Amino acid sequence: MLDPTPSLDLAVEDISFAQDLRLLAEEARTLAQAELAFQKTRAAYVGAEVRKIALFGALAAVFIFFALMAFVFGLVLSLASVIGPWAATAVGTLALLLVAAILALSARGRVRRMRSALGNDGLQAGGEN
Repeated sequence: MLDPTPSLDLAVEDISFAQDLRLLAEEARTLAQAELAFQKTRAAYVGAEVRKIALFGALAAVFIFFALMAFVFGLVLSLASVIGPWAATAVGTLALLLVAAILALSARGRVRRMRSALGNDGLQAGGEN
């Protein structure tokens, strides 16, 4: 039968401390090389995906731009039959300028909030406060 109590007589292995350290260094080197290969593969994957994401984002922006231009053109055509072509053009232009001004003021407000949150109040462009 098997003896459940381990023997206190431990056999000394043939590997010296220096050899053990060399083996440990080899394993560490192998691990580092594997980690480097993994990170390179990961970076290549991220780079390829970022290019695709940028391409799809740019194409989406282009299509949004064309959709907005079609909307503006339709708005001007619709208003032209009611108030005339010159007035419809003016209304469309003023509406776009109003939306642009609201967006610009919103962006400026967010920049100011971000600067104050980051503690850079004295570094605003042009010395404005």
